[in-house]
Amino acid sequence: MEFEKIVDLHCHILPGIDDGSPDLEHSLDLARAAVADGVTHILATPHHLDNNYVNHRTDVIKAVQNFQNELAAEQIALQVFPGQEVHINGDLPQRYADLLGADEKKRYMLLEFPHSNVPAYAKRLIFELQKLGTTPIIVHPERNKEIQKDLNILYDFIQHGALAQVTATSYAGGFGDHVADISRQLVENRLVQVVASDAHVLQGRNFVLSEALKQIATDFGPEQALEFESNAEDILNGLSVTANGYRKIEKKKRFIFSQFVKLS
Repeated sequence: MEFEKIVDLHCHILPGIDDGSPDLEHSLDLARAAVADGVTHILATPHHLDNNYVNHRTDVIKAVQNFQNELAAEQIALQVFPGQEVHINGDLPQRYADLLGADEKKRYMLLEFPHSNVPAYAKRLIFELQKLGTTPIIVHPERNKEIQKDLNILYDFIQHGALAQVTATSYAGGFGDHVADISRQLVENRLVQVVASDAHVLQGRNFVLSEALKQIATDFGPEQALEFESNAEDILNGLSVTANGYRKIEKKKRFIFSQFVKLS
């Protein structure tokens, strides 16, 4: 299937500010790869507050403006918007003014958990962000070790009003069969509401967004892929997106067969 437009809500395309693109030339090549993949709009989401990178709101806005000028000079038809991949911290409400949302009015915000665990204060923090008017979008839950062991941890967050984003590379198998299977389960049980590239570099973590969307269309029907893309566009525009039809994942029962030996 073909898409009229593809909105990518998670991408590390800005040059030299996190573990994504190392320099301008690489960023321009990433932009060309995005356009070749059908991407028309990108939310640039450098890491923020993850113990390695701090990318303040005003710095990201300026970096996006500069990069958009470079795209225009190279005649690359891609529109880029400022955002952040905000690492979960207990003091995010106090840092709120320095945070960028996925939309201009901060109705949505990308929220990253540690890869190894889910912090005990996560539900409280999500509630505090909601009180400030922001719905957190939990990014790449399929790669979180604790959620991998119990996918219903994500169900609880969705039930409490959060949204979630699966990574295209995960669904397409780029992180291995186990992560791909988890990604499929999350889509099947409607525990994710959007798919995004999380592209970092040309080799290994590139744009496979259209590939993932087409595979989702094959697996679950074109309506599901179109819903994901519609959600991405609505989030970028600050329009209403809610989780619906999501369900708990039933654990597969294990049957133990006993071997009976007839005694003579």
